[in-house]
Amino acid sequence: QVQLVESGGGLVQAGGSLRLSCAVSGGTFSRYVMGWFRQAPGKEREFVAGISWTGIVTLYADSVKGRFTISRDNAKNTVYLHLNSLKPEDTAVYYCAADRSSRVTREGYEYDIWGQGTQVTVSS
Repeated sequence: QVQLVESGGGLVQAGGSLRLSCAVSGGTFSRYVMGWFRQAPGKEREFVAGISWTGIVTLYADSVKGRFTISRDNAKNTVYLHLNSLKPEDTAVYYCAADRSSRVTREGYEYDIWGQGTQVTVSS
């Protein structure tokens, strides 16, 4: 059974940085498109970033483009999200997700497997 476990969340001041990690076990990691989503209190879940099998193709939400970077290490079965220049509006629970298809997508329903999430809180 494939499992995703996120880590790296925490409390940070505006302008600061964090690195989120998502460790994948129980499956062929290199065959999954990986994505990060987030959900703030009272808001719907939204797409943050996605990355292809090889890491060559990446996709970002406009709200994080230029500030966040998604990457993956297939040898370590881990996908990362580097969060820079954080803003209070980035505060949310961040979820890692895996998609067995071959196309990077923003659509949450395309992703088959989800982690439990990690909290990111940005203070002003």
